[in-house]
Amino acid sequence: MALTWAESYLGRVRGTVGDIDTLLFVGARGVILDDQNRLLLIQRSDNHHWAMPAGAMELGESMEECAIRETWEETGLTATSLTPFAFYSNYTFTNGYGHTYQQILMSFRIHTWEGELLRQTEESVDAGFFPLDALPGRKSFIIEETLADLAEFEKTGRLVLK
Repeated sequence: MALTWAESYLGRVRGTVGDIDTLLFVGARGVILDDQNRLLLIQRSDNHHWAMPAGAMELGESMEECAIRETWEETGLTATSLTPFAFYSNYTFTNGYGHTYQQILMSFRIHTWEGELLRQTEESVDAGFFPLDALPGRKSFIIEETLADLAEFEKTGRLVLK
């Protein structure tokens, strides 16, 4: 069962420190490409941007477990085989609620998964697989960079560090 924002670790910390301070956001992102090389994207319920499944870690969770959980929460799919390909620690961003975070995030290539894709969840209003040259509407700014980092990892075999 998914936690509400207020129940999540990051929600509890944000509730304690308020809206002004920058917090560390530790999390994971899952990248799924199907057998037709189409990218799985969700349309987020909070800002309606199209994005890859991703989110914050909970206490006691590994980054890999976070990627699996977030993918399941946002798509209904359970990742069964995944590989880390990029580690990010240099992004600071302010979200639509005015909360500022420095992001520490691992991107995982999800090779295999189980389950049926849910087009709507508590965290997404739509989801689907899209050709890389025809991604939908308002997109998360990170999609292009993440795909470029995946291509770099696949070419070199070395984890991308940023």
